[in-house]
Amino acid sequence: MPLFHSLFHSLFYSEHHTLYYITTGEPKNPPLLLLHGFLGSHQDFVPLLPKFSPHFYCIVPDLPGHGQTVTASDSYTFPLTARVLLQLLGHLNIRQTNLLGYSMGGRLALYFTGKCPNRCIRTVLESASPGLKTAEEQEKRQRQDDAIAHRLDTTPLPVFLDHWYQNPLFASLQQRPAAYAAMLARRQHNQPHQLAAALRGFSTGRQPSLWPALPTIGTPLCLLVGALDAKFIRLNREMLTGLSASKQATLRIVENCGHNIHLEDPAAYAIAILQYLLA
Repeated sequence: MPLFHSLFHSLFYSEHHTLYYITTGEPKNPPLLLLHGFLGSHQDFVPLLPKFSPHFYCIVPDLPGHGQTVTASDSYTFPLTARVLLQLLGHLNIRQTNLLGYSMGGRLALYFTGKCPNRCIRTVLESASPGLKTAEEQEKRQRQDDAIAHRLDTTPLPVFLDHWYQNPLFASLQQRPAAYAAMLARRQHNQPHQLAAALRGFSTGRQPSLWPALPTIGTPLCLLVGALDAKFIRLNREMLTGLSASKQATLRIVENCGHNIHLEDPAAYAIAILQYLLA
């Protein structure tokens, strides 16, 4: 079995998007669709693909507002993004896929899983949530994210990034200077105005709350969180309670990591993913 596969770079055209994506691995293998987080791109997962591609046919898009994907101004929504991902899978002749999503990509992966359960084999959510529970929480978060989006529109990107990563969620990542510096370098390839549109459209405040749907999700789910990420440990334990009716959900906590497990400890991350998806 080869240890590394070539990366193929492609564009998929739909009514609302020109979706940039890469693929690697053998198309005959089970598919794995990987969805990055806010400010990221397909590049965030590239270092992990040599671990995944011997087992899976990996599809890694740049989500709307990120990387080299181009999106119509009114199309930064969960439903339209789920639709273009379905269209991409159809274009690749993929009926069912495994899903892996981080943070914003994890929220999108959970939405996709709930809306399209017959298209999902297993789903892994890294540092993700089902959204907010009440209209009041949603409205408050919308205002907060709109203010952050305004800063993206009006602030040089390096200044914005420096401020953004002062969030305590990323404290443990900053303790890994090489990984942190490489991540910041990748972020420079994004376009601030498109990031601002993505933040407005994919805000946790505008995400349809998925809490009520958790008991009805039958797709096997793995909730992956870092041991240093107290906020998301609490959220994911509550999610696990909501998912208990399906009896197909599991929570895995990765030691010595915070919110960005895939960047902080790629080796432990890959082991956790492969153990779950190949079980």
